[in-house]
Order: sequence, then structure tokens, then C-alpha cells
Amino acid sequence: MSQTEPHYTNPLIHETSPYLRQHAHNPVDWQSWGEAALEQARREGKPILLSIGYSACHWCHVMAHESFEDEATARLMNALFINIKVDREERPDLDKIYQTAFQLLHRRSGGWPLTMFLTHDDQLPFVGGTYFPNTPRYGMPAFREILQRVSDHYRQHQSEIRQQNQALLEALNAEMTAPASGPVELTAALLQQVRDHLLHSFDPVRGGFGGAPKFPHPTGLERLLRHWAASLQRGNPDHEAEHAALFTLRNMALGGLYDQLGSGFCRYSVDAEWQIPHFEKMLYDNGPLLALYTQAWQATGAPLFRAIAEQTGDWALREMQAPTGGYYATWDADSEGEEGWFYLWTPDQVRALLDADEYAAVTIHYGLDQLPNFENHAWHLRVVVELPELAQQLNADPEQVSARLASARSKLFAARSQRVWPGRDEKILTAWNGLMIRGMALAGRHLGRADFVASAERALDFIRAQLWRDGRLLATHKDGQSRLNGTLDDYALLIDGIVELLQCRWRDGDLDFALTLADALLERFADQENGGFYFTASDHERLIQRPKPVHDDALPSGNGIAVQVLLKLGHLVGRLDYLDAAERTLRWAAPTVGQIPTACNALLTALEEWLKPATIIVLRGDPAALPEWQARCATSYTPRRLTLAIPVDAVLPAGLLAERRAGPASVTAYLCLGTQCLAPITTLADLERVLD
Repeated sequence: MSQTEPHYTNPLIHETSPYLRQHAHNPVDWQSWGEAALEQARREGKPILLSIGYSACHWCHVMAHESFEDEATARLMNALFINIKVDREERPDLDKIYQTAFQLLHRRSGGWPLTMFLTHDDQLPFVGGTYFPNTPRYGMPAFREILQRVSDHYRQHQSEIRQQNQALLEALNAEMTAPASGPVELTAALLQQVRDHLLHSFDPVRGGFGGAPKFPHPTGLERLLRHWAASLQRGNPDHEAEHAALFTLRNMALGGLYDQLGSGFCRYSVDAEWQIPHFEKMLYDNGPLLALYTQAWQATGAPLFRAIAEQTGDWALREMQAPTGGYYATWDADSEGEEGWFYLWTPDQVRALLDADEYAAVTIHYGLDQLPNFENHAWHLRVVVELPELAQQLNADPEQVSARLASARSKLFAARSQRVWPGRDEKILTAWNGLMIRGMALAGRHLGRADFVASAERALDFIRAQLWRDGRLLATHKDGQSRLNGTLDDYALLIDGIVELLQCRWRDGDLDFALTLADALLERFADQENGGFYFTASDHERLIQRPKPVHDDALPSGNGIAVQVLLKLGHLVGRLDYLDAAERTLRWAAPTVGQIPTACNALLTALEEWLKPATIIVLRGDPAALPEWQARCATSYTPRRLTLAIPVDAVLPAGLLAERRAGPASVTAYLCLGTQCLAPITTLADLERVLD
């Protein structure tokens, strides 16, 4: 046997998920979730050890190295359990179910790695945790001790476990029943309530919500931005909401959460000051943040917000888009076995790369003249002194100092690119691509970046070619294989991306695709009895629960996005079944939203658009004349406006939209608010008067 040949290989070697393949040479007899593993557990009567994680997860790597690569631990796992590994990004259905079960069992939220022990015959969890150390520390026993205890408990206390599991199953099912017993009044009071809750948790010193660890929460920031925009329209500006949103966005952009050299946002900040991040970069964070910074620039004209949006879009083009068109999933937090190592600097490293003027500017700008902010006397870059004050300190022209900083960043980025890069998870996930398609389309349209729009279009074309099979969406693509059933998130978020892309340019077939996806939502995911949408399709694998997500988590709630897109499409093409399904979902979710409004921002945005339907503008006419009209409709921050510029020779789906025909004028504008429409508008001056 050669020294490089692995000693162990388990069935995960046949998977496409990079996370699962990371564990293919563990001495643990890992299997993926499937009938073979579940049948083995039933046949042998062994409980299941379910381990859920993802490739960019730092503590997943730690536990793998400490325990799953350890032969003694593996022998114990193999003897006592059927061991199943799950990539939570490929199987969000399993992750949602068992994270919820963890919360019910422990009265606190879980996380990753998630370690759950399940009954051998019905996969119900009876005990669980997250990261377990290999030796007793952090107030936890060693993992091997946990394994033996759990196995003994399972053998000796079957009746108690079955009673507990029955109660757990009832609690899981209770989450799926209709929260309301009677009619629910849908009012704007919930919008004011979430505004008040968000401002109550706002950090006035550093921005963001709550303390460490501090997450960006783009849905909460977008809610405040929209609340402020609505208050401006009412003539009573909500400056508190404005400040909380913009101050947070500004501090995030200047802090270490944002990669000051390479762009893109990390997952969260481990401190309350946005200084040191957890270094993994996720597509699902950066798509919404790209959209949000674009909207903030629209609303304010602040150069910082435009710069961050453009740089984030450039990062997505450079580092996240596959040659085939889809967007990759994540960048790892670790490189060379150390979290954040790729991003760190010492003053000597920086000095060796820059000239004297550049080094003087960078030192003050990024705080290299202050104490190191990372372990091992290293610095993670964040903006400490901004350009106007920096120019004063250097007694130099601001334009000169800006040029020095740009030159320095270019040199540092080039040098950093020669380091050992973190791992990249190159699977392509439909839902996450929907988020980035929306972000790139929105940024491309408002920033005048045709390359961003083209990037979004390539991603959509890839999904349609590779992940749309026999009238169904698949969830993931890797190494030429597309697999796993699409979930509510895949359908809803992709429709949202398509609708945003249609506002950039008309392309025959894209709206038809969005409508086909919306029809599938109603047919396969809708709860016809209570309202709302299940996370999995009606013919999905039978699991211990069929979730109906209300709350936002790492992704915005699929129910919230589904309502938003059904309202837009319903008003656009005159589909009352879409509008009815949206309203039924809002009424079903309203009691839960009222309990924890800050966790339900996607549904609250949907409620806002139900109370005050979007202004829909359809422009029909000469392709050469359409761009001027389209640009006029996009000059201000108007989140409740949907504009389609459709050439005269376009092929439209039958129905209401097809009636918006071109007239004798070069362009005819059809403007509707919900079900109320104005007379056709045939001059740009008349359109401007209406918009103003």
C-alpha cells in the first residue's frame, strides 16, 4: 500500500457533496441518508447517530479531526450505532426537522455540527447535541463517554424513550396545524410592531442587533429600509428606522465582516464590533446583501454603498460563478488547518509589498499601528480611519490618498492570492442561486452593470438546463450530476430571482418559466386545508415531520417569499388563485408572526405588499425607445414597484399581460396598483407626472 493511499474508505466516497466526501476516508462507517442505512438500523436494532454539517463549518472540521478521524472513537461508533452523515445544504428538509427537534428537546437553538441520536425504527430523536469535544472540556463530557451513555440508555430505557418520542412527535405535528382558530385581521400594526422590536434590539454604538456573535440579518435591515421608505411617502420620515438600517450597513462595510481586499461578506462577527468574523463566505448571505447595499445606494446616493455593491458583485463574478453559469455555494473558514489564516497580515508583510506612501496610508487606515486584533500577533483588516480624516492626518489631498489605498489594496490582494486558499464548495444549489440571481439582477439594473445582468442570466440558464427535469426542480448539482428533490425554497427563491431579472430585460420564455414554477408551488406544496406552504412536495420522502416554515433563518422564509412572488405574479397576469393562496398563507401565519415578528421579516414584507399592492408598470413598444422609459421608472428607491419593458414583438403568455399591447406611440405604459389601472400613458412626460 502506498503511503498516500487512505487506510479507510466508506460509502461516502460515492457522494457528490464535498462535505460528505470530506468524511469518505474516516474510519467511521458513515453512510448517507437513504433507505439502505435506515433499513440496516431497523434490521440490526441499532440507534442511528445522525451528524449534520456543511463543508465551510469550522466546528464541523474540529469535531471531525478530533473524533471522526480517531480510530478508537470510530470503533465505538461503528459498534454501537448506524452512522449517517448529512450535508445540511443538500438536505435542508432533514436539517429543519432535526434542528426543530433539538430546540424542543433542549429549549434552546441548535447549530452545526448537529449530533442527534435517533431510534432505530422510526428515526425519532431521543437525545442530541451539537459539537462534542474528544476530551472533557467546555463543561461537556468527552464524545466517547457520550456514545457509551447514549447506547446504554437506549438499551435500558426503551419505554421512557418511546413516551418522550410520542410527546416530541405531537409537538412537531402541532407546529404544522393552523395557528388560528378563526378569522385573522391583517393590518399594518404588525409592521409597526416589528419596527419597534428591531429598534429595541438595535446597537446604537456599533450597529446591528443584539451583542456577540452578531449576524448581518439582511431581512431585518431591508424591513427597516422599507419602513423608512414608506414613512417618506406618508410625509412623516421615520429617522430612527433610517439610522438603524444605514448605520448598520455602514459599519458592516467598514468592519472585518467585509473582506476589505477581496470583497464579499463573511457569515457573522464573533464580536459586537464587526471586527473579527467567522471567516466562511456563503452565497446565501452575499446575494441578499448585494441587493440590500444596492437598495441603500438607491435610497441615499451614498458612494460607500454603491462601492460595496459593485465590489460584492465583482467578487461573485470572479470567485463564485462556475464556467457553466451556476453560482458555487461557499468558501471555507479555514485554510492550512487554521481559521482565517488566509486573510491575516503582519505589518512586516504589508511593508514588504508597498512603497512608503502606500504603507503610511494603509497603516493608519486599517489600524496596523494599533494592537493586533487576532491571535499570534496578526491583524485582520478593517477600516479604522476613513478617507477624509486619513487625508488630514497625512496632510495630503484626498484623491491622492484614495489612489494610494487603491494601489495598496491591489498589491495586497495579488500577494494574498498566492497563499493557500480556503476550500470552496463547488456544488450549485438552486435556492441559493435564486438569491444571487436576484441580487445580481437588482444591482445590474440600478448600477448600470450589464455584466451583472448577464451573470444572472447565465445562472438562470444553467438551472433551467441542468436542474429542471420533467416538470420538477432539483436541488443540487455537482460533478455533472443533478439530484435531490427541490424544496419550497428552491421554487420560491428562483421565482423571485426570475421576476427581478425580468425587470432588467424581457426575454421570451422567462415569465412562462416563473408561472410554471408558481403553478408547481400551488399543486405540490400548498396546504389546501389550513393555508401556507409545506417545505417539501406532496410526494416527497416520508419523514417524521413535514415542515411549514414561518420564520426566517439563514435564508428568508420560503412561505414569505412565496407570498411575495404570488402577489406580484397574480396582479401581473390576473391569476386570482395566486392571490387567494397568498392571502390564505398570511392568515395562517399571522398568529405566529405576531409572537416573534423580528424572526418573520419575509412574511411581513409579504403582508406589506398585500396591504398595499405593488405598482406594476408594463411598458410596451419600440425596443430602441424602451430603455429611456425603463430608466425613469427605476430612478428612486421604490421597493413596491415592478416594471417590465416588453418589446412590441415579444411573445407573451395568454391572459391579462397579453392585453397590454403596443399602441401607435413609440411606447405605451400601463400602470396598475393592485386591481386598479390607469388609462394607457403614451408620453414620457405624462408618465413622469404620475410617478412623481
